[in-house]
Parts: sequence; structure tokens; C-alpha cells
Amino acid sequence: MNKFSAILLATCFIACSPKIKTLSVHFDESPVPPKPDYSNPNHWASLPTKKDAADSMPLKSNLKDEQATAKADVFFIHPTIFTYTPTDQYQWNGDVNDQVLNTKTQLSTILNQASIFNGSCKIYAPNYRQAHYHAFITTNRDDAKRALDLAYDDVRTAFDYYLKNYNNGRPIVIASHSQGTVHAERLLKEYFDGKELKNQLVMAYLVGRAVSPNAFATIKPTEKPDEVGVWASWCTFGRGFYPSRYNDYYKGSQSTNPLLWSSSKEFASKELNLGGVGLHFTFAPQAADAQNQDGMLWINKPYIRGRAFVKNTNWHRADMNLFWMNIRENVKLRIEKHFQPK
Repeated sequence: MNKFSAILLATCFIACSPKIKTLSVHFDESPVPPKPDYSNPNHWASLPTKKDAADSMPLKSNLKDEQATAKADVFFIHPTIFTYTPTDQYQWNGDVNDQVLNTKTQLSTILNQASIFNGSCKIYAPNYRQAHYHAFITTNRDDAKRALDLAYDDVRTAFDYYLKNYNNGRPIVIASHSQGTVHAERLLKEYFDGKELKNQLVMAYLVGRAVSPNAFATIKPTEKPDEVGVWASWCTFGRGFYPSRYNDYYKGSQSTNPLLWSSSKEFASKELNLGGVGLHFTFAPQAADAQNQDGMLWINKPYIRGRAFVKNTNWHRADMNLFWMNIRENVKLRIEKHFQPK
């Protein structure tokens, strides 16, 4: 494999994203997109009753979509896909009727991340008025808060609709990445933490954002692969790399090794990795090793063809891709444990 091919493969592992743009207007200067209507299937990125990218299986995997017989549900909150220069009047929050944005969402996060759960869960993933990436880097925290609050209001509305119309008392998995995890943390506090609904919570996968080990009063971080009613979180970086915000953001946050399902600092070799997904959504056996490092998950270069040419140090967009099969098998195990006599 030549250098170009190796870089292309690494780029696919980080879920190919357009070049990030910043905004030049304040929140008040941008119109707010219309509210979603979650009785409209088009306002969901994934539903078990419609064809979407979450139904997909990695090439060379021999896996099947098992949603039709799944005994549990996953409510999946996707990350920021609205990273580019807005093409309409809506600057700070994406429009759920924007077909370009919706297609990008399908071909990135729904394909690469939400599909993980189709082996044991019915998948419910709302389109929502996601905050533009600028909300995470601007120094104007009021603008950022308003954009993120608007996005969370949609997530909460979608979850209410899901509970009233789809759930029917079934076990619930919460899964999220990046911006999705910002909203998932709020959702867990509002609906599950110390609430009756916690009895239906199988697991929360809160990936791609720093989350405090003490984020919740009654929902604890997982330390075993078969615990239920718990949560996991990790942020993936190359071994030896410390991001610029390490001391004030990542340090001390919860880091779960998805090869061990604990916060142990034990090194987990690639032999424990059941497979990731990479180029063209292709199954990649033993994609990565992993080791917790005080708020981060460190990996050596992924074990892919041409790895000698890989230079990435921030594997944020591959947080779930690299451990795709381990997450898939883990959620299945936890659902089975949920149904066992207490």
C-alpha cells in the first residue's frame, strides 16, 4: 500500500468530515430553523420501521441486522455533522429538513456508529437541530449555550415521543458521540438518574466527550462487561499524545477501556479487539489496542495496512469505529443480563 492509500484509510477511520468552518454572526443574528415533528418519520435519522443507514452491515463481516427480533431499544444521539459553511439562513443550528445535512448524517454517523446496535436493539435516532461545530470553539459562551439548548430541546422532545409511542416498557440503551454525548448526559440526568425510568436502563455509551466519573448520583461508571444500569465513556488519542485542553478538560474524566469495559489502566492488546470498521465501511479485524491514561484512551497506530504512514494523534471521529464489534457484542451481553432474574 502506498502512502496516499494509507492516509485515505486512516481518514475513513475518522469518518471523513468536511473542513471545519467558523461562524461570523451571533446567535441572535441567525433565524432559528423550524421545530421537528417527530410523528414524521422523515425527522428521524433512524427508525426500525424504515430503511436507513443504521440497517447496514460492514463488508466482509457476515453479520445480520437483527432489529426485527430485538428485545431492547437504543436511543442514539448523533455527533456534530454541521461543521461546514452554512448554505442557507440557518447559521447556528441545522435544519432537520436540510437534505444535504441529513444525507451527510446518514453516510457518516448513522452508518458507522448507529449501525453497531442493530444486532440486539431497535434503533431510534432523531434528526435534531444540531448546534454548529462553532458552538464548541467560540469564546462567546452565551451564543454556544443557546445553540446547544435548542439542540437539546429537540433531543428531549424526540425522547418524549419515543417513550409515548415506541418504547412500550422495553429496556433502553442510550448511545451517543461528541455533541450527542453533551445532550445524552443531560437526558440521563433529567429522565433516569434517581428516576423510575432507571429500571429500564441497560447501559449508556457516552462516547467522545469528557464526562466526570461523578456526573450522576445513581448511575455509576461500568467496571465489568456485564453490568446493567451503568455507563461508559472514552476519548481516543494516539499513545503519548496530550491534547491542548488536557489539563482543564480531559484530565480526571471517566475513561472506559472498550476492550476491557473498566477504568483499569491495564493495557489491552489488539487480540482483544473483535473488529473495527474502516475504508468503505469494511470490517477490520483486531483494529486497535487500548489503554486508559487519566481521562483519555490511548491507542497505538491502528493495525491496518499501511499503518507506518498513519500520523493521526486525535482519533475522535473513530472513537466507535475502532471498537465497533466490541461495542456490538457488549450491548448484547448487557441486554441478556438485564433479562436475567435479579
